[in-house]
Amino acid sequence: MTASSSPSPVHVIGGGLAGSEAAWQIAQAGVPVILHEMRGVPGVKTDAHQTEGLAELVCSNSFRSDDWEYNAVGLLHAEMRALDSIIMTCGDAHQVPAGGALAVDRDGFSQAVTARLDAHPLITVVREEIAGLPPEDWDNVIVATGPLTSPALADAILKATGEESLSFFDAIAPIVHADSIDFDIAWRQSRYDKEGPGGDAAAYVNCPMDKDQYEVFIDALLDGPKAEFKDWEHVPYFDGCLPIEVMAERGRETLRHGPMKPVGLTNPRNPAVKPHAIVQLRQDNALGTLFNMVGFQTKLKHGAQAETFRMIPGLQNAQFARLGGLHRNTYLNSPQLLDKQLRLKAMPRLRFAGQVTGVEGYVESAAMGLLTGRLAAAQALSKAGRGGYLSAPPPETAMGALVEHITGGHLEGAKFQPMNINYGLLPPLEAPKVDEDGKRIPPKDRGRAKKRLQSIRAMESLKAWRDAGRN
Repeated sequence: MTASSSPSPVHVIGGGLAGSEAAWQIAQAGVPVILHEMRGVPGVKTDAHQTEGLAELVCSNSFRSDDWEYNAVGLLHAEMRALDSIIMTCGDAHQVPAGGALAVDRDGFSQAVTARLDAHPLITVVREEIAGLPPEDWDNVIVATGPLTSPALADAILKATGEESLSFFDAIAPIVHADSIDFDIAWRQSRYDKEGPGGDAAAYVNCPMDKDQYEVFIDALLDGPKAEFKDWEHVPYFDGCLPIEVMAERGRETLRHGPMKPVGLTNPRNPAVKPHAIVQLRQDNALGTLFNMVGFQTKLKHGAQAETFRMIPGLQNAQFARLGGLHRNTYLNSPQLLDKQLRLKAMPRLRFAGQVTGVEGYVESAAMGLLTGRLAAAQALSKAGRGGYLSAPPPETAMGALVEHITGGHLEGAKFQPMNINYGLLPPLEAPKVDEDGKRIPPKDRGRAKKRLQSIRAMESLKAWRDAGRN
């Protein structure tokens, strides 16, 4: 091999948002790429897609908030724009009115992405299904097959990793930003003061309810609007993972003897009065910025969830990093299986991108495609003697924070759960008390000011990482 060798092609499996973004980034780096997409093969289709277009949006047409200063997904938009994202470029070109959100004409958007990828001289789009693991002579592969990975490929990944499960219906409980919990009402204590593996006897946040509050809460659960599943999402419930409203339907006292049981806990502000029920929250990430509502998986519609769960004393001002749900999902146990380059530890020639890594949302999936594309291209160029090693972005960035989450940001021993980007995944900053002009910031506005500082720090770190990679 000489210093002027041409890089070998990178193979990308899956032409959704992540795969399309990965292919674009690879080609823009000067590396040939073969994009394999099974839609378009006669007799092969998914349960959700309607067209053969690349980057088809199968659900909403919204990329959510575009506010980079005060919204984490808007920050992710800005980072991707700074890195020449095809998804953001085509999204901006085909946006439709949506207030502060970025929503797109879904057909125009998909057609634009497809046209740009088809026209790129270094991209070859092949309409075929990859049934099983990719051929062994493909030494640089990105698997971006999304939440509806074909059964043959899913089975092959399971055999390669030794994992027991990859594709399943996932029950999700809401996650709350720790700094939105009212600790004048809630308190920290583990049931019976039992210490966990780390010696912490106050690992839970407890929100007490009296009898009247409990009865009103049960009524809200029973009466709240429930999400309807698509035909291909129907699945029987498991007793160990019932939606909270299903438990309530089994009897008004069921929750008091289940996830809301008040035993083993004492309210330090009123120790003589035993709460009628207690909602517990458990730390959800290593930074301690996020707490999940224990046993609160739900199929309430999102608007009803926020309204109902803010009825809980101590959560009246709760800000949710993620609301609950019950749906089909396909993702890896990424903290165990992937390294910081998003490569499969058991088979490093395979990288993974998109929802299969354990991120939620269009933009998050595309961002992981963007990153794996850059990492795979750097590897190909380095092997050809035309570049060096590229690391993932720093954790202060939104993209880097997602990588940290899916490769080990959860608590040891806790079940890994998919996540949208949110400020709770970024390293925390002290909330500022004065603004840039030295004027005092009211306490109620300091959380918002902190988000802006996190966003500014993220963009500075992202651009430094980008520019260092160019040298």
